[in-house]
Amino acid sequence: MHQSEDEILAEELAAVAAFAGGGGRLTRFVAKLMKKNVLEIDLVVPLPFEEAVEYVVHVLGRAGRTVDPVPVEPGPDQQTIRVLARGGYGGMNPVLVTAVVTNGEETKSEVRLRAAAKEGLIKQRAGEQTATHLAALLAK
Repeated sequence: MHQSEDEILAEELAAVAAFAGGGGRLTRFVAKLMKKNVLEIDLVVPLPFEEAVEYVVHVLGRAGRTVDPVPVEPGPDQQTIRVLARGGYGGMNPVLVTAVVTNGEETKSEVRLRAAAKEGLIKQRAGEQTATHLAALLAK
């Protein structure tokens, strides 16, 4: 079953609240109403498609845990990788990162990186910071 970005982030925030001794159900409800902080970055990775997919999986895998299923069905010229990372103060804010790797030329692949996090009263810009950080790692 495909979960939306908002559902995944709400579930993760509820899990954090429950772990901290708070009300997970109320947090899940409120999280669905919160605004998202999102940043999308387009990159060109100087690797053939298959190697680029492996590279993106490796980099994102170090940033967080894989989340399934992916929102876009993989195809011969496109692969989607999704991970749940931690951002914000103390790493307490879950950030959903989605990377779509598209076959470009023989020696290049395109990557669309999207990071989204829920924003509370204190703006942490966790989505923006995570996207910027991971884009810098992928560009190396």
